[in-house]
Amino acid sequence: MPEQSQDAERARPPLPFGVAEVTGPSMVPTLHHGDRLLVHYGARIRRGDVIVLRHPFQQDLLVVKRAAERRDGGWWVLGDNAYAGGDSTDYGVVPDELVLGRVRFRYRPRTPERRSPLAVVGWALSSARPVFSVRSASRRLRAR
Repeated sequence: MPEQSQDAERARPPLPFGVAEVTGPSMVPTLHHGDRLLVHYGARIRRGDVIVLRHPFQQDLLVVKRAAERRDGGWWVLGDNAYAGGDSTDYGVVPDELVLGRVRFRYRPRTPERRSPLAVVGWALSSARPVFSVRSASRRLRAR
């Protein structure tokens, strides 16, 4: 029995929060390439939340998508950019065990070319923002 609890400890991240980096355009305009995300691992997922999950076919790859709809055994996930692809329209329902956590906060790192005082102030005011859930029944979030 102690071996099972040790395995459970290894499966769980040591802290409930972690950082992930966005690569690619699939979540534009909500998230952009290079954004850093504060992820709440093990958080309750609701429709409209931005989540981090393991890719169903390449499980060493983490993916950031929006939980569009609850389906049997998992989530139908979509990117905010309908033209980028790489979501449930390609790989179907994502099983619950592949969903890692909910994105709580977005941080946009400062670029070196933004050195003027006005640019620094603009960056400081817009670089860190909470990531909100979208709960509307808009056509954009409906499962395709």
